[in-house]
Amino acid sequence: MAKNTHATPPSEFTGFVTVRGAREHNLKNVDLTIPRDALVVFTGVSGSGKSSLAFGTLYAEAQRRYLESVSPYARRLFHQMAVPEVDAIEGLPPAVALQQQRGTPTTRSSVGSVTTLSNLVRMLYSRAGDYPKGQGIIYAEAFSPNTPEGACPTCHGLGRIYEVTEESMVPDSSLTIRERAIAAWPTAWGGQNQRDILVTLGIDVDRPWRDLPKKDRDWILFTEEQPVVPVYPGYTPEQTQRALKRKEEPNYMGTFSSARRHVFHTFANTNSPLMKKRVMQYMLHTNCPTCQGKRLNPASLSVTFAGYDITELSRLPLQRVAQTLKPYVSAVTTSHTRHDEEHPEQVIVKQRIAQDLVARIQVLLDLGLGYLSLERSTPTLSPGELQRLRLATQLYSHLFGVVYVLDEPSAGLHPSDTLALLTALENLKKAGNSLFVVEHNLDVIRQADWLVDVGPAAGEKGGEILYSGPPEGLKTVYDSQTAAYLFGATPVPARERRTPTGWLKLSGVTRNNLHQLDAAFPLGVFTTVTGVSGSGKSSLVSQVLVELVAEHLGHELQPEEEETDGLEQSAPQTTGGRIVSGMEQIKRLVRVDQKAIGRTPRSNMATYTGLFDHVRKLFAATPLAKKRRYDAGRFSFNVAKGRCENCTGEGFVMVELLFLPSVYAPCPVCHGARYNSQTLEVTYRDLNIAEVLNLTVDAAHEFFDEEPAIHRALSVLREVGLGYLRLGQPATELSGGEAQRIKLATELQRLSRGNSLYVLDEPTTGLHPSDVEKLMAQLEVLVDAGNTVIVVEHTMRVAAASDWVMDIGPGAGEEGGQIVAAGKPEEVAKVKKSKTAPFLKDALGK
Repeated sequence: MAKNTHATPPSEFTGFVTVRGAREHNLKNVDLTIPRDALVVFTGVSGSGKSSLAFGTLYAEAQRRYLESVSPYARRLFHQMAVPEVDAIEGLPPAVALQQQRGTPTTRSSVGSVTTLSNLVRMLYSRAGDYPKGQGIIYAEAFSPNTPEGACPTCHGLGRIYEVTEESMVPDSSLTIRERAIAAWPTAWGGQNQRDILVTLGIDVDRPWRDLPKKDRDWILFTEEQPVVPVYPGYTPEQTQRALKRKEEPNYMGTFSSARRHVFHTFANTNSPLMKKRVMQYMLHTNCPTCQGKRLNPASLSVTFAGYDITELSRLPLQRVAQTLKPYVSAVTTSHTRHDEEHPEQVIVKQRIAQDLVARIQVLLDLGLGYLSLERSTPTLSPGELQRLRLATQLYSHLFGVVYVLDEPSAGLHPSDTLALLTALENLKKAGNSLFVVEHNLDVIRQADWLVDVGPAAGEKGGEILYSGPPEGLKTVYDSQTAAYLFGATPVPARERRTPTGWLKLSGVTRNNLHQLDAAFPLGVFTTVTGVSGSGKSSLVSQVLVELVAEHLGHELQPEEEETDGLEQSAPQTTGGRIVSGMEQIKRLVRVDQKAIGRTPRSNMATYTGLFDHVRKLFAATPLAKKRRYDAGRFSFNVAKGRCENCTGEGFVMVELLFLPSVYAPCPVCHGARYNSQTLEVTYRDLNIAEVLNLTVDAAHEFFDEEPAIHRALSVLREVGLGYLRLGQPATELSGGEAQRIKLATELQRLSRGNSLYVLDEPTTGLHPSDVEKLMAQLEVLVDAGNTVIVVEHTMRVAAASDWVMDIGPGAGEEGGQIVAAGKPEEVAKVKKSKTAPFLKDALGK
């Protein structure tokens, strides 16, 4: 039941939403009344139940009601959320959710397509572009590389052409064909088959490749012919020729396929990412000679506007696009017309579309996204950038009477950009909408009209409403962990800054908006890299620094996982940069990112951290397990002998309900336990394996107090603020911040020998200020053990507590890419041209 709830809501609000008996996830039968047409902020520690209330209950119910009014056919097109566990909700308007999510998988999705600006730009070029003399009008769809009308005929709209060469497929020409000179052919039987076919065809497979006649080499590598010939495996070339003369019955008939044909055929048809990756190493890609990488056909590229073709305009930062279009917005456009014979109709069209584009782009500029270009592909955007793009689209749509449910809209924002975000939210509210925002940023929380504080702690110890009312009233709620930070404003405690043990120096770094940049990172200390959104922090740290160090150590970096075929992956960045000195002090690189720890519910925290291996061994060592000869594998829900066969260890079965959302029901055989009944008969300290997986980290920490290896792993998970998660919680239910902290905990439990470099990009995303303190304490442990920690961060408490701050800027995009200041936090706080300095000064309490 609600405690300290504001009894009589003030009269300035126009209406209220009332929730009765909310039980979604960890919510404990919650009752709540919140105002409409207001900025309502949900606060509380990570895992307290804020999102379960805002998204799982309020938004899910609003969506359900809206979809009730939609035809069953149209309903199938929506991603439908599960029906929330709640008794009643009254006064709830239609809702729009703007959640944090990674970029859409395809690189063909871009800033222009997400914001629908690309459609307008195509219309501008079609209706108001400058055409070459005598050319007829080109329709808008022909300005898109994703349509047959617009795509360049040579590269099919990819911008690059892919080819194989003799050098790429035969890396060592001193080898013979028998010694596998043709590396692009399959490695196993498939390659042997092709070699045997060549023997039949009379090619000398025992001569070094380079000594074969060029005519033969070209035919073997590039022919489109596919002769079918008799094959005699195991015969020498001489025996093969004799067998052919005698017309001996062959072992089988083999079909020849040139190396090039094999590479392209495999690439186009295989479903195996590994096979695709293997053949890609033999393919070279170059800019398409027809379109020079611009992806469009020559006719579309011949149309210009303000001197730019459509691709050139789409590659400019939005800020520059707005400046380019502004002169066309004013009615007096005569000075800008290219041709005297320009029609008055064309002048009006030009003005109308330019006006609309400038107005839409302005919203993006207000949200601090002016450094992005229309062509920028969505997988390269951070979740915060993507959410703000969607927010901009909503701001421009001028909807009225809607509830916007936002998930940490300040994520990835520099404090100076947060002001613009608050203005945007204020505008949505003024237009007659309600805003329900889940947020940890104190600047956003302070602007709330109404606060809902959920807690007191996380997981099972949360799920209660500690307070609901105007912000001031939270002061007196002593159980609230938010109140201490909101009203206490405790400065970061002063401490002695560590002295670097050396410097990792980079030179000539070129990537995105960084041009020939030199940078020096101190070793053996804690460094925070700051700067406005889009200034170049991630380009420098998460991309170039990580890649150069990995290359130096011989690590292979996993590429960003994009669910596209390899051809669609974005063009490689032109990059420059090298390490000048400092690598002798780095033995290992650890990149702790926010990517999921697994893509299916079968991956979970217990399996990822290695903790589950120890648990299974304990179960295998029990008397009953020994008697039945169960090994540790028996206690895995991924192995046939231990799992429930009805649900194959998933724990639930999917019930397809045609036009309604599919329902996941607990498996009727194992009731969600995932294991078969014989496996569940084995217990350790009165709990079976399924019950152990259902324990929270906090509960398991007590339960396994006599098992040092398990206890240590659980202690670290608690220390990074994950005590509320269940051991078996599926990876698909974890947020990016939770996944990142699980990775960090996995690292922390490895007894570090020092000399490791840890790189974290915005590790405080999704963290309550009290959890940020816990995270900082753990990172300090790593530095004290002789390691180097570098974080990219916007949270000023983290910057103020670090040994060294590097500020990138001064602005975003073209106005950034420089090191504005570098030094101890106190020194950086005094740098006048740094946009970070005033906020850092506040955090230091100076």
